[in-house]
Amino acid sequence: MAKKEKRCTLIQDIKGMWWDLALYVPTVVFLLSIGFKLWYTADKNWTYLLVFLATFFFLAGTNRILKTRMMLLPSSPIGIDANKQRVLLQLRSGQQVELVKALRYYPDFVGKSFALSGLDLSGAKRQHVFHRGQFANDKEYQEMRDFLRVFA
Repeated sequence: MAKKEKRCTLIQDIKGMWWDLALYVPTVVFLLSIGFKLWYTADKNWTYLLVFLATFFFLAGTNRILKTRMMLLPSSPIGIDANKQRVLLQLRSGQQVELVKALRYYPDFVGKSFALSGLDLSGAKRQHVFHRGQFANDKEYQEMRDFLRVFA
């Protein structure tokens, strides 16, 4: 008999945070350094593009680290409670978001993360990414992935 409900509490993914820092920091530094070097050439348009890209990667990396890896932002999920009709997310702010309509599960091909999207009770679209390191162990992560396949 299959379980009708699955719950878990998420933890901070310190290892993933260091991996993201190792990815985003050199990328931003490289883009800015090349952009500033090109500033002193005749064509400054490339500088604008590279500074824009550096800013984009900085913001994306900061959001990824603060929201999904360290779960420090108020909109960060810290708990998942799922059944066959809905997924209830406990947010850092204390708010609970219930995804009830158009609920979709998006696994990655490598198996290190998955995403959930859907409409909450007010009709607002919500999207969240969950990483393997946020779960207490690999067994809990795999059980949650298997349970959420019903929404694929």
